[in-house]
Amino acid sequence: MEALKQKLREFAKARDWDQFHSPKNLAMALSVEVAELVEHFQWLTQEESYITEPEKLEAIRQEIGDILIYLTRLSDKLGIDPLQASRDKIEINGRKYPVEAVRGSARKYNEGLKKGQTIT
Repeated sequence: MEALKQKLREFAKARDWDQFHSPKNLAMALSVEVAELVEHFQWLTQEESYITEPEKLEAIRQEIGDILIYLTRLSDKLGIDPLQASRDKIEINGRKYPVEAVRGSARKYNEGLKKGQTIT
């Protein structure tokens, strides 16, 4: 992750783009890239979303790359370690979504609890 952050810093610096890479602009650019990824799946059925066509997969791969780039730049600008943030969020989600209460359910954590169960 550190190597990627450094490479992106150098890439932006060489192009004098750092002036444009405020957290606000990076968050907005990230949102645009996520929307571009979503376009590839719009109107597909669940089954159709398991894409196997090489050209389509390559386009999706590139969008995922763009998303990771902007997410990495944003986290770097804010001094957030995205890997640690992910680990922390998995732990939080483990408490919000206890296996015994939500297994096999797509409901939100506060809708999936069995009667009498609480989230600690």
